[in-house]
Amino acid sequence: MSEQAGGMGRRRFLGTAVRMGAAIAAPYVVPSLALGRDREAPPSEKIVLAGIGIGGRGSGVLGEFLGQPDVRCVAVCDVRADRRERTKKMVDARYRNEDCVMYRDFRELLARDDLDAVLITTGSNCHGLLSIYAARAGKDVYCEKPCTKTIAESLALAETFRRTARVYQGGMQRRNVANFDQAVWLARTGRLGKLQSVHAHPGGLGTGTSGWPTPQPQPPKEEVDWDLFLGTAPWRPFNPQLLNSGFEKGGGLVGGGVLEWGSHCVDLCQWANNADDTVPVTYFPRKERRATALYANGVQLVMRDDGWLELGSCPVRFEGDAGWVETGDGGKLAVSDQALLASSPFVRGQRRVSHVRDFLNCVKSRGKPRVNADVACQSHIACHAANIAIFLDRKLEYDPKKNEFIGDEQANRLRSEAPRDPWRI
Repeated sequence: MSEQAGGMGRRRFLGTAVRMGAAIAAPYVVPSLALGRDREAPPSEKIVLAGIGIGGRGSGVLGEFLGQPDVRCVAVCDVRADRRERTKKMVDARYRNEDCVMYRDFRELLARDDLDAVLITTGSNCHGLLSIYAARAGKDVYCEKPCTKTIAESLALAETFRRTARVYQGGMQRRNVANFDQAVWLARTGRLGKLQSVHAHPGGLGTGTSGWPTPQPQPPKEEVDWDLFLGTAPWRPFNPQLLNSGFEKGGGLVGGGVLEWGSHCVDLCQWANNADDTVPVTYFPRKERRATALYANGVQLVMRDDGWLELGSCPVRFEGDAGWVETGDGGKLAVSDQALLASSPFVRGQRRVSHVRDFLNCVKSRGKPRVNADVACQSHIACHAANIAIFLDRKLEYDPKKNEFIGDEQANRLRSEAPRDPWRI
């Protein structure tokens, strides 16, 4: 991917030379790596990758990227020295060298002109900002969820990736997991009858803040760059608790609440309802352990923490007037009638293209991944709007075309936040 578009890749060059019967004065053995053997792609066909903010979840995703034969990770960036060094060791061990370059400031990394793509797995306080900066720098982006902090940032994300024509994949990987795909297929193909309701596990419906822990001595910038860690969030004193706490979810109305697992589960409900280009139009306040919203087509979105079958984490349920299906991370589907599965094109245990592979394929084809920026924008707006209704404790009407609440000035102010200098979207 690092060679210029339209250039002749090494594999194509070698094939052409053989077909032409090119004469070589002395025997020459082409390394198997150059020919793409041993599961490795030739260097000219590799996607050059860098990782930003690689913690626990990030290490797992980066590991999947490192396992792909057509990826070469060349750099890592983190505001924390311990994570930079740990991730560099992980990358260097994969390639059996010491070539991986470390950065503290993501802006220095994005200035490199040899990068095709970046993996962003920082705390979600910075997900939207970094994704937008990366697209403006000409990089394709795979970003963990939650993808944005506000409705305004969701809209900016989608607009930026449309304008720059970069590839974006949000980290809602369940769109590429077979049992979730199959459940959505049942809803979208009418096998459940007319869809009545879609149910999502939000992973909590609270909207608390991360608080103001007791100030502690701030470490040197090279050890922990506290200013970069805070990103666009309002300044607060350093405390090590915040490095691995709910503050990474953004605090306040960003992260947590509906957005935490809702990034996955509400996203799947959007997909099941053929609503990837819109959001619910009416949002209701929380009642006991659930909150609801209503789409313009009459389908009800139910966000609830309890009442689920034991099918694993991140469960969803889709109900029509002729049947229902429920599934979760355990991989099994529960259905109202086994006959619903009779004509299914899905084979039990069959692995679909992974979420990472979906992204990489689109980096090469310039197609749209399953969770492209437009999809992520709408599913996150649905979660943000639900959080605002819960926070204000009142019913809200939303106009998906104007992207504003109808007749509610206070709710509209909560669509965005003032970023801390010098950050601008």
